[in-house]
Amino acid sequence: MIYSVMDKKNVVIRTDNVKYAYEDGHDAVRGVSFEVYKGEFLAILGHNGSGKSTLAKLINALFLPSEGEISVNGIVAKNEDEAFEVRRHCGMVFQNPDNQIVATVVEEDVAFGLENMGVSSEEIRIRVDAALKNVGMEKFAMSAPHMLSGGQKQRVAIAGVIAMRPDIIVFDEATAMLDPSGRAEVMRVVQDLNQNSGVTVIWITHFMEEAALADRVLVMDAGLIAMEGTPMQVFSQVDTIRNLGLEAPEMIILANKLRAHGIDVKDVMTVDEMAVELCRLKS
Repeated sequence: MIYSVMDKKNVVIRTDNVKYAYEDGHDAVRGVSFEVYKGEFLAILGHNGSGKSTLAKLINALFLPSEGEISVNGIVAKNEDEAFEVRRHCGMVFQNPDNQIVATVVEEDVAFGLENMGVSSEEIRIRVDAALKNVGMEKFAMSAPHMLSGGQKQRVAIAGVIAMRPDIIVFDEATAMLDPSGRAEVMRVVQDLNQNSGVTVIWITHFMEEAALADRVLVMDAGLIAMEGTPMQVFSQVDTIRNLGLEAPEMIILANKLRAHGIDVKDVMTVDEMAVELCRLKS
């Protein structure tokens, strides 16, 4: 299990009865309220159409609520100037890195946002080098992004965000288009940012194994929060999760099956934890 330096005394995001409807009348988010704490790793789950990606864009002020209020580090975005200020504190990484990479050289891409912010050339050099090192891509600084693997491209996209030094990063299904190796690459970077740099992470995903690494999980359904709790509290409710169109992590499902056959195992989240549990029974 991965633990962050979550500070429950310090709320960095507060959503209060937030609603959002698209122009076609579809109510994507229908009254959502929750808080995010400094240093937290929060996973938000939900089947397609549950409203989780819309919620991600609301947090990042790419969308403004139809009703209700979102506060990010005390800033409530009600116009574009305030939305820009929110994005200085809250960065975002999207599902497809190709849609976020704009330059033909890796280091130029990482510098793009800083240039738009008016950061000095000397400071840009320092931040770009540090960001690329942070994601393990410093050797590819002069490479062409289109020559990189999916996981490497996503790490470049993350470097572009962390170079702007936000306190919070929202990852909107950032591993959905990657193979298992690429997903593992990106997860290692995100966990390091959370644990060692204190970045607050909001992780939108449909991969249960990724959500199992979070401090807390929200499950969305039809624009509402259907479940909330630690990964164990949420995923141990296998039938409820399944009724929401999701599956619990494989080890939780295996534990359920073993108990159904009279083997008294506890709920566990990972393969290593299951191995320990089975060894305990054998001894």
